[in-house]
Amino acid sequence: MNNNSKTVIALLAGLAAGAALGMLFAPEKGSDTRDKLSDSLKNLGDSIKERAASEIDNLTDFKEKVVSNIKSKIKQAENEYTQETDHV
Repeated sequence: MNNNSKTVIALLAGLAAGAALGMLFAPEKGSDTRDKLSDSLKNLGDSIKERAASEIDNLTDFKEKVVSNIKSKIKQAENEYTQETDHV
């Protein structure tokens, strides 16, 4: 994971912890507080899943670029080898 990803995850975790603590100390009924906390945690989980899916897509794109580049270099080396062996 790059530094931006770590920062975003830390920010989301901090926001979730702050929201949870705020709700725990709020002057509301316990059941209302638990419901809000549950909803907040569900939203956090959804956000993390979306971010993970985005990072997986980015890694997949990166992998495809690397593989394409390697195949291109191999093809270029094969062509150069063929040209050299034809001259000999």
